Amino acid sequence: MTAALGGLGIAGWMFRAGRAVPDAMGSRDLGSRAPRLQASPEWSNGTFHNQHESAPAELELRTLPGTLRELMTDRESRRPARDVPLSSHPVAPASTGTHLTWCGHSSAVVQLDGTVILLDPVWSDRCSPSQQVGPRRLHPVPFALSDLPPVDAVVISHDHYDHLDMDSIKEVAATWPQTRFVVPLGVGAHLETWGVTADRIDELDWHDEVSVAGIRLIATPAQHFSGRGLSRNGTLWASWALIGPESKVFYSGDTGYFPEFADIGAAYGPFDLSLIQVGAYDNSWLGVHMTPEQGIQTHLDVRADTMIPVHWGTFNLAFHPWAEPMERLQAEAERRGVTVVVPKPGQTVDIAHLPEDQADWWREIV
Repeated sequence: MTAALGGLGIAGWMFRAGRAVPDAMGSRDLGSRAPRLQASPEWSNGTFHNQHESAPAELELRTLPGTLRELMTDRESRRPARDVPLSSHPVAPASTGTHLTWCGHSSAVVQLDGTVILLDPVWSDRCSPSQQVGPRRLHPVPFALSDLPPVDAVVISHDHYDHLDMDSIKEVAATWPQTRFVVPLGVGAHLETWGVTADRIDELDWHDEVSVAGIRLIATPAQHFSGRGLSRNGTLWASWALIGPESKVFYSGDTGYFPEFADIGAAYGPFDLSLIQVGAYDNSWLGVHMTPEQGIQTHLDVRADTMIPVHWGTFNLAFHPWAEPMERLQAEAERRGVTVVVPKPGQTVDIAHLPEDQADWWREIV
């Protein structure tokens, strides 16, 4: 009887774990958008490609024994020892200037000259097709999506689960009917599967742009890969230039370092602020994820004034210690004279009035 009940419990858990997976995986049916994807300079032989094919187009797989050994080693160092401090104050609407609220990982609210732009919103507990398994948050979300000022645009860098979250997209779409969704080529197929109507979606190739509430949203190159299932690179990935009447922001998305960042700076910079991926790196992944030192170089290449690091601190997605990205970033920023601000999750930074003394809050919890 005990064994039977245990078996039923496992079966029930497996059913719950797998029930939402097909929906969360999105759609591979490109439909009428297929001709536009195939016309892209980045498309060939049925998939998208990076500009530098000498770099890996996807993660290099380690050997299974090596991966298991690293996963079992220094597990505690890859998590904070105490609770991550949150700034849970509501995001106040800002009619002028540039204000950035880091929400954890790569999710951020950019208020640019009065326009509210939500980058890669992931409010779910896990970045996974199932909310029963997969990488789980190391800290809660600092506030509910519904607590934000009305969102003018959601900008997505690529379709990996830690950047494109089905439940968050559905909630934003239902909360603010005016919100537009600006995404790289092909990603709109996922959104339509989740109920976002085609008239609210703008799909862009690199260097394409759209204007939302007076802000130019420009898809710029990145060096990464895509996919929500077994197939790879059926949708495009991008970095983004957000250009307002008075202010400019650059968001790297997920990317390896490559020389074209200087071209982005020349074409669209200088930027008041950069949001740069600095976490979840590994020597095997340098083609698709930057180290903190490469993040500093990218910030300089795009000609930005202030840098805020993203893609760290919220999910355990790599083998390095939890706080290592900030330690390496600070050392390199000091060496090269770069202004870096590291907000707590939920904290808003006014770029015109940077904090004079920044507390290294992450050191208090490792």
